[in-house]
Amino acid sequence: MSIRENIAEGLRSIKGNMLRTVITAAIIAFGIMALVGILTTIDGIQSSVDQSFESLGVNSFDIKVENQRGRRRGVSEKQNPPIFFREAMLYKELFTGKADADVSISTNVAGAVEVKFESLKTNPNTRVIAVDENYLSMKGYKLQNGRDINVNDVKLSSKVVLIGNELAKTLFPKTSPMDKVISMMGNKYRVVGVLEKKGSLTGGGDDRVALLPLETGRQFDTNGSFSYDITTATAKVENIDYVIGEATATMRRVRGDEIGADDSFEIERADAFLEDVESITDNLRIGGIGISFITLLGASIALMNIMMVSVTERTREIGVRKALGASPQKIRFQFLIEAIVICLLGGIGGILLGLAMGNIVANFIGEGAVFVVPWGLIAVGIVVCITVGLISGVYPAIKASRLDPIESLRYE
Repeated sequence: MSIRENIAEGLRSIKGNMLRTVITAAIIAFGIMALVGILTTIDGIQSSVDQSFESLGVNSFDIKVENQRGRRRGVSEKQNPPIFFREAMLYKELFTGKADADVSISTNVAGAVEVKFESLKTNPNTRVIAVDENYLSMKGYKLQNGRDINVNDVKLSSKVVLIGNELAKTLFPKTSPMDKVISMMGNKYRVVGVLEKKGSLTGGGDDRVALLPLETGRQFDTNGSFSYDITTATAKVENIDYVIGEATATMRRVRGDEIGADDSFEIERADAFLEDVESITDNLRIGGIGISFITLLGASIALMNIMMVSVTERTREIGVRKALGASPQKIRFQFLIEAIVICLLGGIGGILLGLAMGNIVANFIGEGAVFVVPWGLIAVGIVVCITVGLISGVYPAIKASRLDPIESLRYE
């Protein structure tokens, strides 16, 4: 009997036990779906993270001072003073154009603000930030409508505001927000722009922002206690380490840090979060592979059990084939083919389900994630199916090939 005839015979046997085949293939499908689905979800989230950082880039960093006082071994650490406005402006003056870098200054005015327009209002969870003319481009924001805050807005302390996408939908569900006047923190501001949706990667916080011109926001800094964040970006990503070194030296001079003393500020690189996410996704991949392995182990045991039952039920058929001259090798090959075909049927279904499930979950978790087709995972899934089929079918196939033809013909 040729290989083609063996395959055809295996398919006829599978067709004759359709219910058993479907159930077994479904078990395999769930195992493969777990493998492909989990890893596709992770790849989809990773693509969403990468997309989010493409606009911001890995060529920028923030200079800031954290507000919390730290403790180490029960002793309070020294709390650095805030970065005052004059320090931020002096840094910008000294560093702009230096090392082919640009500088933006911003400060958090308030973090839990209620915004109103006529009878509509938001929840008290809007973040108000005072920014300069470079903030949007350096922080990866894009305008959906309107214009950016410009130099004149900053100089003249204009009562204008850019609002996040979620604020625009909440306050202006049926009308354009452009040139409308909103109220917050006891003042009125004219909307000159709406930001594009940034998605749920950051929990949606970037869509609940109101951006004021820097000098306008400074009016709330009545006692000079605000700490200002400084964002620096270089056009050449390969220069980022050099620029950070120059920025650190400049900021130490501005702050008056003594030689040998620690920096009185922190530098946060834009790519630091991306590295953390990649580390987390790598660990999730390992966990996903482990879970999938356990699922596939259970599926392979179920398949072996099904194949053992099949050998028992077809004992008489095996005896007839041996009496007609079929060799033990051909008997083994037929049962192995059946096991592999069942695994491939389940594997194809599992791959399709895993791709669909993975991309749906990825889009739900990280909005804006592109549809991912991990061809490498698909290839791995097919190889795993064949391997599971071989492992699960080899013992039943050997048992079938060793059956005595005379005893098999007597089997009822």
